[in-house]
Amino acid sequence: MASDPPTQVVAGGWHFFSAQEAALVEAIVDRIVPADELSMGGKEAGCAVYIDRQLMGAFGASSRLYTQGPFLPGLPTQGYQGEANPAQRYRTGLAAIDAFLKQRDGKTFVELAPAEQDAFLTAMEAGKVDLPNGVKGPGFFGLLLQNTMEGFFADPVYGGNKEMVSWRMLGFPGARYDYRDHVSKHNQPYPQPPVSIIGRPEWLGKGA
Repeated sequence: MASDPPTQVVAGGWHFFSAQEAALVEAIVDRIVPADELSMGGKEAGCAVYIDRQLMGAFGASSRLYTQGPFLPGLPTQGYQGEANPAQRYRTGLAAIDAFLKQRDGKTFVELAPAEQDAFLTAMEAGKVDLPNGVKGPGFFGLLLQNTMEGFFADPVYGGNKEMVSWRMLGFPGARYDYRDHVSKHNQPYPQPPVSIIGRPEWLGKGA
């Protein structure tokens, strides 16, 4: 089987999002993963960069999924069953959020205070927000939540999890190849720092 190694995502610029969309997504991921004493926030960790790059690839286009109709409502355990792919859902969903808030509050999501942002996201998740253009709040929030968590916990090669922040927080060792000296040491923290698929920064001559 031919190998298909991931390409290192380089931060800088947006490949899918417009500047306005990117600012909105960065604000949302910062509320889903707020900075605290344990970790940086979702924006700084690169969650929006991760989502942006994923939407430009196979995930965004659903190119590896069966996407032919008929499209019928599915069970909650079956996930999204509609015609739109993730890229289309993001474009429509983000526009719907700002359109709703501009009509209701005269502000965009980015312009709201953090507590107001939290209240809106909570209402959207609960289906208590009537977004325009047929966007279902709970479904779109679920997509945002899923992708934010992926960006926060996935290998940094994909653009998120800056400095392996979530792995350090959890004590996850990452892609280390050999644990023979530690497999029998039960209930003991693993003493080595985490490793990305592409190694550690100091191995590549880029400093710690």
